[in-house]
Amino acid sequence: MSFVKGLRCRECGRKYPKEALYVCEYCFGPLEVDYDYEKIKERLSRETIGSRPKNLWRYRELLPIDGEPTDGLYSGFTPLVKAENLARVLGVDELYIKDDSVNHPTLSFKDRVVAVALSKAKEFGFDTVACASTGNLANSVAAQSAIAGLDRYIFIPADLELGKVIGTLIYHPTLIAVEGNYDQVNRLCSEIAARYKWAFVNINIRPYYAEGSKTFGYEIIEQFGWKAPSHIIVPCAGGSLITKIWKGIKELRDIGLIDKFETKIYAAQASGCAPIVTAIKEDSDIIKPVKPQTIAKSLAIGNPADGVYAAGVVRESGGTAEDVTDREIVEAIKLLAFTEGIFTETAGGVTMATAKKLIEQKKIPRDESIVICITGNGLKTQEAVSGEIGKAVKIRPNVASFEEHVKIKERR
Repeated sequence: MSFVKGLRCRECGRKYPKEALYVCEYCFGPLEVDYDYEKIKERLSRETIGSRPKNLWRYRELLPIDGEPTDGLYSGFTPLVKAENLARVLGVDELYIKDDSVNHPTLSFKDRVVAVALSKAKEFGFDTVACASTGNLANSVAAQSAIAGLDRYIFIPADLELGKVIGTLIYHPTLIAVEGNYDQVNRLCSEIAARYKWAFVNINIRPYYAEGSKTFGYEIIEQFGWKAPSHIIVPCAGGSLITKIWKGIKELRDIGLIDKFETKIYAAQASGCAPIVTAIKEDSDIIKPVKPQTIAKSLAIGNPADGVYAAGVVRESGGTAEDVTDREIVEAIKLLAFTEGIFTETAGGVTMATAKKLIEQKKIPRDESIVICITGNGLKTQEAVSGEIGKAVKIRPNVASFEEHVKIKERR
């Protein structure tokens, strides 16, 4: 049973049928999925959700497919880690890590959106999928479309991290490395999407694809005991994730699964690519495009498609935004690793460093619940920290050499 009424323009409200569309033909605004929330409210309860398998499809009624899900049956429901060691270091009372660095199958939150996109693409009858990607999406589309038996064409910037290139090629897609930044890759893909009948997950399937990010927010609320935390820090690239987390929380309120909430949302970006944060700091409605220059390549989108909406979420929630340097990103990756045993990629370093900065600036209170969103695994961006973590102690294969080279702490 489908609860999707169709698509609706986020700007003018014009309605469209359930098709592979993403731009309003009247005002050129972006389209999003329009649901029948009254019917969802009658159907969905905490008990119903709790009885289902622990994957992203436990929130099936709030996702944009008509039939049964066909992809991502093991994706989602990643840990919400109570980070007590990190909390002590930062001097806060209640700190959690929403850890999508262990998401199935490719270790990032993109496994959520791709699962929804592929399920919908198959409903539309597509046999070929494609995407423009800064890395994590490339990995996920390549892997999940391989499982689904779909042809796939994946476009990336030519300077992408080696780990993400290998993490895509291993699934044997057609991988196209474009000599340009992500914004140039995306423009090229928009032109190609107009020529070929492919399901470009983040172009013509984007309204459906983006809805998968809501499950990140749903899970935080459910794992938090069907309550909303006081503060959530979210990394921003194109701006979609932060808007969908906010949309998801409001949906749970509107259908009666949580009471009113007072959650503040915070945007995190690297200083070398911070158009959304800059607009928020300047209290501007204009997102000024920038040329990315940061180690956080998965966030390096200089002209974010949902930037205006991301800034709007931060303002609506009463939160704020901050950017962090590459040095702060590296130090934050190391801090999270040696306090909580979580190795995050550079995007997670951005979120972690931003949270630390906002706490130190007293913009996030130390005595309220805080959730830091970690969206990808550090094994994908090892270059960022490879020269920052010391070296192994080399010894000969005997005890004397061990004791000569290794300082042993005396036990009391």
